[in-house]
Amino acid sequence: METTLIILKPDAVQRGLMGRILSRFEDKGLQIVGCKMIRISQQTAERHYESHKGKPFYNGLVAFMTSSPVLVLAIRGVGAIAMCRKMMGATFGSNAEAGTIRGDFGVSNSFNLIHGSDSPEAASRELEIFFGAGEVLDWDRAGEKWIYDLSGGAPE
Repeated sequence: METTLIILKPDAVQRGLMGRILSRFEDKGLQIVGCKMIRISQQTAERHYESHKGKPFYNGLVAFMTSSPVLVLAIRGVGAIAMCRKMMGATFGSNAEAGTIRGDFGVSNSFNLIHGSDSPEAASRELEIFFGAGEVLDWDRAGEKWIYDLSGGAPE
């Protein structure tokens, strides 16, 4: 099982898309193990996007991410990182396939609704930035056996 960070960005929050996007992850069978609405501070945004520092879009990205509340999620499942990124779609809404979050809800090349960790290392780093000790929970879902084939002893 992997746990990944998902951020519903200011445009998703302002457009009232949080529930519809969150439902997609749950409908897929992924487990929400952490969730909170926050306003990202300048310092946190700079830390989160430090790999982009010096790029032409960096200042605008930090300003955008601090402009309004966001919903941060810790999502768990087998292959959760790749699965969530596939569900998100191409970075720019204008290029994203129909059926993806960005493809269905986005048209902008600046406002792209959602962030998802791109690797296990990034997920670990990013989850630490946005969730403190005890805020990402381990809990058993009653329907887990209907989501994953557990007959071999491990989720499949």
